[in-house]
Amino acid sequence: MGNQQQGLMGMLMPLALFVVIFYFLIIRPQKKKQKAHEEMLASISRGDKVVTAGGFFGTVRDILDDSFIIEVDEGVKMRILKGSISYKRTPEGEKPAPKAKKESEEKKD
Repeated sequence: MGNQQQGLMGMLMPLALFVVIFYFLIIRPQKKKQKAHEEMLASISRGDKVVTAGGFFGTVRDILDDSFIIEVDEGVKMRILKGSISYKRTPEGEKPAPKAKKESEEKKD
């Protein structure tokens, strides 16, 4: 009887380990990335410069329920889905903030 329980546990442990590894390597990072993208979409307002998934550069002119109206050139407007926005561009003179260095690297300098 005890031998059967050990056999069952021996079979379930690798499966449980696989599920935990799968979660931390695939599911969790994807959820973080999706949440960051949703926050970026929520922060977009009129006048922001954006880049679409298709590679179009434009300026947001109007915000609708499920889409944006962007102006890609003077007088040329397009309606695109919110999910099609890849990222929000920063102004030309402003560079994105550099990633934080590790404390050990800062102490060396």
